[in-house]
Amino acid sequence: MKNPGSDPATGRAVLKAFLAEKSPLGPLRVMAERVGRFFQVPLPFFSPYIVFGPEAARKVLVTERKKFLWRNHDPVTDLLRRGVLITDGEEHDHYRKLMEQSLHPGALPRYAGMMRAQTRRVSATWQDGQVIDMLVEARKIALLIILQALFSRDAWDDLPRIWTPILKAIEYISPGAWILWRNLPRPGYKKHLDALDAYLYEIIANRRAAITNHQLPIPDDLLQHLIDAGLSDDIIRDQMLTMLIAGHDTSTALLAWVFAMLGQRPETYTELQRQLAETPPEKTPPLLDQVIKETLRLYPPIHIGNRIVAEEVTFGEGQTIPAGARMFYSIYLTHRDPAIWENPDQFCPERFAHGRQTPPMAYIPFGGGPRACIGAAFGQAEARIVLSELLQTFDFQPLNPHNIHPHMGATLEPRPGVLMKVFRRQATTNNYNLKSNTE
Repeated sequence: MKNPGSDPATGRAVLKAFLAEKSPLGPLRVMAERVGRFFQVPLPFFSPYIVFGPEAARKVLVTERKKFLWRNHDPVTDLLRRGVLITDGEEHDHYRKLMEQSLHPGALPRYAGMMRAQTRRVSATWQDGQVIDMLVEARKIALLIILQALFSRDAWDDLPRIWTPILKAIEYISPGAWILWRNLPRPGYKKHLDALDAYLYEIIANRRAAITNHQLPIPDDLLQHLIDAGLSDDIIRDQMLTMLIAGHDTSTALLAWVFAMLGQRPETYTELQRQLAETPPEKTPPLLDQVIKETLRLYPPIHIGNRIVAEEVTFGEGQTIPAGARMFYSIYLTHRDPAIWENPDQFCPERFAHGRQTPPMAYIPFGGGPRACIGAAFGQAEARIVLSELLQTFDFQPLNPHNIHPHMGATLEPRPGVLMKVFRRQATTNNYNLKSNTE
């Protein structure tokens, strides 16, 4: 069968889109528009299959998931080694079961106060009229939250030590020239990745010493569950690094994109602040959830799923991918499919105002099936708390709302950043409480 999308005209359109956007997202959209929900990237030495749409997602994530392997030969495997994200079968199931307890929705209330405190800790450093980059500030907040929640590590004083190693680890696993030349030398990473390892092994060693010396209380956190299971330090490191990278980078991208979108829609920003002021603190204003969901639709942090096909699989009518091939399922394209979404490229939170009006598996910002994102509930709760705290405490004046583009890194993040001038609000009392006290 001829490779779908291999005609010269499509190839020229793909190249033009790439040169215009300097990102693979443009070429992917061109291929989707011209070829459909199943195509092969027409590049020398790199020709993976791309699928998208609800039917493909259901096949990959649920009905025929055992035909696809998460583990491959990319830098992400080099970095995470035996991390839960890139293992298969019983090994994956074992690690996931150990980790689910700390991230179960029932455990989320115990993190709420800490999430607010870490948000206030970072935002307390902002001065009136200061220009900040919400991509940077969101990363600070997300790092503090994930390290405290899962490893009981107060990382405030650690941020200068781990900041560059974290960014280098993310860059190491982001798309780059290694896609075409897997054995391409990659200098400039080892020192930083070693520093990140040293930090994690230090946390493990400190916890083991606390257990040995009966330094009570021992935290009931993810790290402790891994230690209690008898895992080696190396395997514990792999799970910690997996959760550190995946858990904070996805939240960073989501929070930054929300501010980018609100900067482009001042009327939504104003209405959201009004709803926050009039909503009881223990409840979430409807518009906040709608903004989060719509942001995740347009810019899902994990925008594409990477698999190795273990067993020949067929999509649609006779569209077959052979065993051993590389395949990606595109969440980004699924979320922007005009056959499913009206005005798919527009930011329209109101589309979520009346419940889901789309087919199952058409909206999958956290994947789906048995291997759906383990931290989905945690991440959404974090977003609600952080956004509520910041939007009620500060006014944000966007400086570059229409000069932001998605960057295809480990996550889909806004580049060159989300610049905001911040001003502390004079009246931070929740209007709901104020009205309750005067009635």
